[in-house]
Amino acid sequence: MNTQKRAWIYTRIDAPEDTHGVLKGQEKELMDYAERLGFSVVGGSSDLGGGVNMERPGLFRVTAAAEQNRFDVLLVRSLSRLGRDAERVIPMLKELERRGVEVYSPLEGKINTELLSGALSPGASEMGGHHHA
Repeated sequence: MNTQKRAWIYTRIDAPEDTHGVLKGQEKELMDYAERLGFSVVGGSSDLGGGVNMERPGLFRVTAAAEQNRFDVLLVRSLSRLGRDAERVIPMLKELERRGVEVYSPLEGKINTELLSGALSPGASEMGGHHHA
């Protein structure tokens, strides 16, 4: 078997505090997902609060770890956990891809930035919005 891919888990909730253990729930779901896919979890980070602002400590840790080649795969529950503004999320995804990092979600599978970019109509900016067939 090939060497096991190293995974980083990123979780976020749209709340000022995690009173109901939602972050732990996302983390457990992603740990289970990593195990099913045969990934070795080497790190993780999380954020509390809205997804429009991309300047969040947990995302900074993702970016820094990617720059240091500490992981091969980023696991998120859904793309909306990274951010809700496609115009800001897609460049981040492309930078991760440029560094050889793949992004996976148990809800959306392996994220393909080319398909994602093409799926956005010129005026679309909200992640997780309506998809046009």
